[in-house]
Amino acid sequence: MNERSVYLDHAATTPTDPRVLEAMLPYFTGEYGNPSSLYRHAAGARQALDDARRTVAEVLGARPTEVIFSGCGTESDNLAIRGVAMARRHEGNHIITTPIEHAAVLHTCEQLESAYGYRVTYLPVDATGMVDPDDVGRAITSGTVLVSIMYANNEVGTIEPIAEISRITRARGVPLHTDAVQAAGSLDLDVERLGVDLLSISGHKFYAPKGVGALYVRRGTPLLPAQTGGGQERGLRAGTENVPYIVGMARALEIASAEREAEAIRLGALRDRLLAGLLATIPDAQVTGHPTQRLPNSASLAFTGLEGEALLLRLDMEGVQASTGSACAAQEEGPSHVLTALGLDQVAARGSLRLTLGRATNDDDIDHVLRVLPPIVETLRAMSPLYAS
Repeated sequence: MNERSVYLDHAATTPTDPRVLEAMLPYFTGEYGNPSSLYRHAAGARQALDDARRTVAEVLGARPTEVIFSGCGTESDNLAIRGVAMARRHEGNHIITTPIEHAAVLHTCEQLESAYGYRVTYLPVDATGMVDPDDVGRAITSGTVLVSIMYANNEVGTIEPIAEISRITRARGVPLHTDAVQAAGSLDLDVERLGVDLLSISGHKFYAPKGVGALYVRRGTPLLPAQTGGGQERGLRAGTENVPYIVGMARALEIASAEREAEAIRLGALRDRLLAGLLATIPDAQVTGHPTQRLPNSASLAFTGLEGEALLLRLDMEGVQASTGSACAAQEEGPSHVLTALGLDQVAARGSLRLTLGRATNDDDIDHVLRVLPPIVETLRAMSPLYAS
């Protein structure tokens, strides 16, 4: 077992930034009051909640009243999709999405289909994972109540043309939701430039703790609450707000926004060196996702003739932590639904590897992966009946 530790699974989660933790700590002890209470001891928590909402809104280019705090990105996706669909059910029952969405989107759409009779159109993507905006326009009908297309794919890193798509949805009067969970911290989140009506984020993808997220909802967008109770979050997400985590997420988003451009250049250079080195030393390897329109920290490949799980175990023995795809789908059997939607055959899709870089990733980490991964692939292929050299 190699004692070196190289963490290359930042798309699954990130460590909490010490600056974020520092901002959170007062709200566990001294300022622990319930922000909905009226006495003085709750004033600090209430002020922190208001400040956090303003910070998130500023990064998104939104109004504070358009920011709803949630427990995670999955909850934000659920509230956006189910909330709009059910609020507009008297206007239609048609939803448009893609087959490469996160399970939080796909399973919500599937439930609306099976339990409530909604119709869902799954737009095709090309071999790089890109949606054609014109396909969106062709799919919209008089009964379309929502379009939901992710900003950046969590497995292959492809960045979708959301601004182009929004021009089409706005012209047709259809709300557009984007799952920006993987994009937050790496891409511009300005909702006016994107033109979206709803946008979901999750704190633990950009160095905030797990268990907190947010949903932007453009003013005037109809939304049925998925969770009812005490009326918090303008009645759209009842339940006492998790003030320390919300404060942490706002601080993390503020830091990520300030450092985004410089970090994108640094990570993009490391990613490109990693991909070039692997393609030069491993035969029958292919990059998955778009070659240029991809997240700066995302390197995803497919190696014909081996199983991704075996690859991960060997990498772990060499101190490299990575994944074969979405962490939320790690227990599912069979090849990734994203890679099959891109047109990869099952043999290639089973040999997928996702390497996602982060703030701590450096040149030495890339050198280590370039040193250990090629012989691992060679060894596994020598034992595989699926690979013929």
